[in-house]
Amino acid sequence: MNLFSTRKPRSFRRVSIYTDESRDRLQKLVDEVKREQGEAPANDAPYDPDKFRGTFINYTPRAQRHKEHGSKLGWPIVIALVFALIILWRFLLTGVR
Repeated sequence: MNLFSTRKPRSFRRVSIYTDESRDRLQKLVDEVKREQGEAPANDAPYDPDKFRGTFINYTPRAQRHKEHGSKLGWPIVIALVFALIILWRFLLTGVR
């Protein structure tokens, strides 16, 4: 009789879709064996952020284009446009021709 009994909620089960723990464990084991045999250098160096500086721009076409071409409008053109808009606004407010 299912009318008066409540169902238990489903239990939470975390499934990591971006990592494979068994592969990570195996790779860590392989690296450890290579270090013991002297084939790979010890990885005791601290994290160096300068190593990764500028690598993001190499993989994004839009950032590469922006770096190569810069901005399309120069500062003198922008200042002239702002000045022209201020003068136009003044004439529109005063109604003088």
